[in-house]
Amino acid sequence: MNDPTDYRGQARIPVVMNGRLEAPPPLGLYVHIPWCARKCPYCDFNSHAARDDIPEARYLDALFRDLEQAVPQVWGREVSSIFIGGGTPSLFAPESIDRLLVGLRTLLRVSPLAEITLEANPGTFEMARFRGFRQAGVNRLSLGVQSFNPVHLRALGRIHDDREALAAAEAALDLFEEVNLDLMYALPGQSLEQARRDLETAIGLGPTHLSAYHLTLEPNTPFAARPPALPDDDLAADMQAMAEEVLGAAGYQNYETSAFARAGHRCRHNLNYWTFGDYLGIGAGAHGKLSFQDRIERQARAKHPAAYMEALLSRGGEGAVADRRELTRADRVFEFMMNALRLNEGFDPRLFEARTGLSIVAAAPGLLQAERRGLIHRDPHNIRPSERGRRFLNELLQEFLGQA
Repeated sequence: MNDPTDYRGQARIPVVMNGRLEAPPPLGLYVHIPWCARKCPYCDFNSHAARDDIPEARYLDALFRDLEQAVPQVWGREVSSIFIGGGTPSLFAPESIDRLLVGLRTLLRVSPLAEITLEANPGTFEMARFRGFRQAGVNRLSLGVQSFNPVHLRALGRIHDDREALAAAEAALDLFEEVNLDLMYALPGQSLEQARRDLETAIGLGPTHLSAYHLTLEPNTPFAARPPALPDDDLAADMQAMAEEVLGAAGYQNYETSAFARAGHRCRHNLNYWTFGDYLGIGAGAHGKLSFQDRIERQARAKHPAAYMEALLSRGGEGAVADRRELTRADRVFEFMMNALRLNEGFDPRLFEARTGLSIVAAAPGLLQAERRGLIHRDPHNIRPSERGRRFLNELLQEFLGQA
């Protein structure tokens, strides 16, 4: 698979510098499955513990109804990637995932070469289940391992242990050409050496992609209300630097803040987010971004699965889209930078113009101040975060708030 990192080629689209777009960007599809076996104490995603049987058939009916209503907004556009996230999508039966993918291909123009990712929890692992996902058309599995240390897994409230994590990862690598392993660091009570062992275990398995996330205390979570003892900022920074060094030495390129990939195996769906591409989001709480000639629009679906299904199946779709807003010029500048400056290689200014419909001059005040503070490097063909900018990304992004 070719590594789709030549953003300059995609940027050579005719652009009108008054906020109007001559051509839409690439389009992905995000499908949210909101149930999980148990809510983790650090998680602030729209996920709901499954207390009874999950209404898979009814939820799929709602997804298809949602998509039918959204199709006119993306009519004729090719879908280059599909990401089925959650929650824990691997709680759904393989037959349900098969029905989902058949329905998506029926209603949308899905590329024959589309990257189709399913998120999975090692605690739901069964060989027959994973094989069924592969037969349904999933070609990339993202496995939420988080750690291979049983003490840290218990501290995170995960439903799997280290043995299940290893078994699920090995099975995934046998069945799928593309496998991502999610890991977290700066965990409760974690040492630098323990973080290193997690990475070395993951590398030894040989996945094509690794994600290494810093555990953060998100508002309105049990961890925020009752914070565990976490490594201090200096130790967490040492863990991040160690991860970059160890994964780099093993042949994984750190192409985005938390993403590491072997050559040719970057996540295309996430790259589309980071380069301010379009994505249609369906499912309870799903968010989306769609570009039209005269506007760029963000949408969000109703969050609670019962309310979402009720809106689509009993009220004809009324209330399924809970929020819809048009991006202002200032929004476009900030949101583009918020995504593209996560990429270590940065972006071509022409990509900014193609994706926002604005001249790069609209971002000039923030770029100038960021450059003065040593947070970015730039030339006529590339703008990228410096080492300092990568370490202090929030500070860098603050420079673009309220511009244009």
